[in-house]
Amino acid sequence: MKAYFNWSTGKDSAMALYQCLQDKELTISGLLTTINEGYDRVSMHGIRRSLLHKQAESIGLPLFEVLLPEVPTMESYELALRSQLDERIKQGDTISIFGDIYLEDLRKYREDKLAEIGLKALFPLWKKDTNKLVRELIDIGFKAIVVCVNEAYLDESYLGRVIDHDFIDSLPTNVDLCGENGEYHTFVFDGPIFKEPIPFELGEKVYRTYQVAKQKEDDTAYDCATENEITTGFWYLDLV
Repeated sequence: MKAYFNWSTGKDSAMALYQCLQDKELTISGLLTTINEGYDRVSMHGIRRSLLHKQAESIGLPLFEVLLPEVPTMESYELALRSQLDERIKQGDTISIFGDIYLEDLRKYREDKLAEIGLKALFPLWKKDTNKLVRELIDIGFKAIVVCVNEAYLDESYLGRVIDHDFIDSLPTNVDLCGENGEYHTFVFDGPIFKEPIPFELGEKVYRTYQVAKQKEDDTAYDCATENEITTGFWYLDLV
């Protein structure tokens, strides 16, 4: 089975890809990532495009980029994505892999949209215990740094912290340990899927506000303007 992997640059993607690369029935054709053209950065995570490219090079897989306008609508998001997916189908991909863990509405959205064009969705981390999952990620050698926090859950002091057991133990009780509700986002810079660590330096902290969909704090909601939105503040750490 040939599949492309939806890559966010963060830890959940890394763990899901790690598992998929060990599946002898799967052939991973490459990594698909949405890029905000206005900022030349990975959508939501805010990672510089150059660092994304270094990740793909170290992993050893081709990179398939979906370019989005600075303030994309759902329509522009779906049009840009469809263009890339048509090419993936043409190249023989039949499966789309995601690192989602338990956002039911997001899974249904993905499955329904992919089914319309003949693709199947695969969720290798689905319903896994996030406490066990994040600790396993740490124990097998992945290294990730916090690059974005939602101020509704965490303050800016969490930016720049490396994901380790002390970090996990410090999280408030209302925060999912994997940040599955959008509480925090990470950049993975080393681990068993990388040929070599990704070099970077810490840059400035930046505060931004966005309109995000209520009860759907996921990459799609952040990428696109949707109905039933609220204004939420986010702290970002630039990596150079």
